[in-house]
Amino acid sequence: MSMIEAEINGIPVSVPEGTTILNAAKEVGVQIPKLCYHSDLDAWAACGICVVKVEGSPKMLRACATAIAPGMKVLTHDPEVVEVRRTVLELILSTHPNDCLQCGRSGNCELQTLAADFGIREIPFEKRVEHIEPDTSTTSIVLNPEKCIKCGRCVLVCQEMQGVYALEFIGRGDGTRLAPAADVNLEESPCIKCGQCSAHCPVGAIYEKDETKIVWDEIKKHEKHCVVQVAPAVRVAIGEAFDMEPGELATGQLYAALRRLGFDAVFDTNFSADLTILEEGTEFVKRFTEGGELPQLTSCCPAWTDYMEKFATDFIPNFSSAKSPQQMLGAMAKTYYAEKADIEARDMFVVSIMPCTAKKFEVGRDDNMNSTGFQDVDVALTTRELARMIKQAGIDFKSLPDEEADSLLGTYTGAGTLFGVTGGVMEAALRSAYYLITKEDLADVNFMECRGLEGVKEAEIDIKGTKVRIAIAHQMGNIEAVLNRVREAKANNEETPWHFIEVMACRGGCIGGGGQPHGATDEVRLKRTQGIYADDEKSVQRCSHHNPEITRIYEDFLGEPCSHKAHELLHTDYIERAAYKK
Repeated sequence: MSMIEAEINGIPVSVPEGTTILNAAKEVGVQIPKLCYHSDLDAWAACGICVVKVEGSPKMLRACATAIAPGMKVLTHDPEVVEVRRTVLELILSTHPNDCLQCGRSGNCELQTLAADFGIREIPFEKRVEHIEPDTSTTSIVLNPEKCIKCGRCVLVCQEMQGVYALEFIGRGDGTRLAPAADVNLEESPCIKCGQCSAHCPVGAIYEKDETKIVWDEIKKHEKHCVVQVAPAVRVAIGEAFDMEPGELATGQLYAALRRLGFDAVFDTNFSADLTILEEGTEFVKRFTEGGELPQLTSCCPAWTDYMEKFATDFIPNFSSAKSPQQMLGAMAKTYYAEKADIEARDMFVVSIMPCTAKKFEVGRDDNMNSTGFQDVDVALTTRELARMIKQAGIDFKSLPDEEADSLLGTYTGAGTLFGVTGGVMEAALRSAYYLITKEDLADVNFMECRGLEGVKEAEIDIKGTKVRIAIAHQMGNIEAVLNRVREAKANNEETPWHFIEVMACRGGCIGGGGQPHGATDEVRLKRTQGIYADDEKSVQRCSHHNPEITRIYEDFLGEPCSHKAHELLHTDYIERAAYKK
């Protein structure tokens, strides 16, 4: 790799060819301010805050989109540069509402932080804020174009990273505004509720629909038995809201915090992830050994499910009918647990803590989510919402002692926790599929082929002479190429390229979900991922079929994986949906 030698603020720097001035500056400890730039996205130099001076150039250059050149001498900060940046900020603020105290991003807003850093106290320009009503049409996210600073991150994420094209800019010049595609409301657009737009928005223009008041009210009324479940990825990210490092495991503290909030029972979605593996794994083994539609596609990601029903309906026969772990635990809580605890399902209130905004959509997706005769999961909160509840309750999260989850629906294996990362569902499934096919346990349960942040991973796994071809895709924009290879093989009457495909809508999987703490980059995602693998490594049991509570639930209640009762409670079906609703 060719290296470039240059200077930044008189400091020598050596970086690979193609490195931008913005990233080269980081190498010598210089932080250039930015708003539109995000490391996940191609720079498009929209905001102009990152301007720098380059010796020999008659104009200031935008550091995010300018590659450093040999011998270049860059000046990142001087009074003139600072004044230009201040003016850019003042112009942005002149068209931005001053309601920070009512904004969900207050205290964690990139624009607010820059305004504070630059000591902006007055705006010398006429205030021009166009009132636009927030779009609250979806059950998952809220779009508030009035607060949009036109940085373009959400549009780039939706179109380039996710390949959904639900958001766009409409109009020109001062009349430009953010809107759902075709200027319909968000619920009518192709939106799959993944929330990556909200995760990348630097301000409060897109955010999760807050349902914490509903939960507070139910806890306060004491009229229902309130139970809660915690998703795998939450435990490695919640700590970031309390100044802990990304990836730091906070499972025991989470259980303790939830009890202090007032929940009557604390369960773990990792348990139902193990249950999902027994159902989905059994389904795959039957398809693979007895004949069935292949490849089988995983179904635990609701944004991916929504995408499939809108854009890839030809794959409906390939989808696993297994519900997501969230929905399985809801069903088990209002049937199996309710029976053991002698509580009527109507008297239960089930809350899930998820890293994902699409989980809010999933709880009421269709009648299959009411398998108990009631809505199986009543409310899904994001990691961010839970963090706010903990702070509202005055709980010192970092000082909490570790506690355990409640029995029946709380014990989990290392395989269950792997659901939090891309490749984790596949790895967990292979651990148990090996046993289901051979009736033997693996000597080494680690499938390194499933790990990493490559957009698409593929491998051939040898199960005692039986070859199983797998593919793993994360970040929705990567899946179409995978699907097209399968379509091409079918069109040519060729064998499928893969037998089993895992898809996660968000980059990195659930650890990078749209409801996780803001500020996710690949560096943060890798730390969260390491936390998930650490949880797996320290588990006494690392295969789902060894979970004693899973064994018990089949013996006492379900019968066997994919039984008639299991299908009634733990499985679903899919229909073709229009990308644009009328």
